[in-house]
Amino acid sequence: MGHEESTTSRTPKQELGDAVEVHCSRERSRAAWKIIEEYLMPFVDKERYQLSRRCRLHPDNDLYRDQEQHKIRLDINEWQCGYCKKSFYEEKYLDKHFDNRHYNLLNVSHSRCLADVCGALHCDHVMDISLKTKCNPAAAARNHLLCESLADSCFPVNEGPSASRLHGSSMSSSYANSVMPTLAREIRNPSLEDERGIKRGPQKLIRVSQSGRKKKPS
Repeated sequence: MGHEESTTSRTPKQELGDAVEVHCSRERSRAAWKIIEEYLMPFVDKERYQLSRRCRLHPDNDLYRDQEQHKIRLDINEWQCGYCKKSFYEEKYLDKHFDNRHYNLLNVSHSRCLADVCGALHCDHVMDISLKTKCNPAAAARNHLLCESLADSCFPVNEGPSASRLHGSSMSSSYANSVMPTLAREIRNPSLEDERGIKRGPQKLIRVSQSGRKKKPS
């Protein structure tokens, strides 16, 4: 349980050949969906708005959505495949199992790589990736255009007041520069209080011992 699978037998991925080879980060796609589910969808549900399949953020457009929904966490160190019930002690081994044994279940003809919209969703904040490089103006411009494209396709302003409000919120500077990083910190630290004033867990305060403090120079 939890070990990499043998490569002696041909897997569905090998049998399908290179014609359907997929180059899409599962980890970044997962981070993108977490942002969509945790932040965007509550506002969409509040407006009672239905996302169109034209919207790249629609669940059906996530290449890995079905596989992610077939993950069963039985215990802190036990994950189970919802397709064949095989168990693993780490999620990464279940991911490899999906890649090797259930690759043929990916909807490669209609779904798209959700990781491709990570620039607009600030996935690096959710994944806790430290960005040591300086801000790249060209990359920032591309991400802004991507954000505009997502807003236009997901919330066309000509579809009514709800779509117009969601379009405006998704394109606001406060959304891009303030709300998303705050959301990312909240996802990493569930003890933070969310916008609705609900605490998701107790905050832990650590007392610093006297010996651990630096003495002021005399």
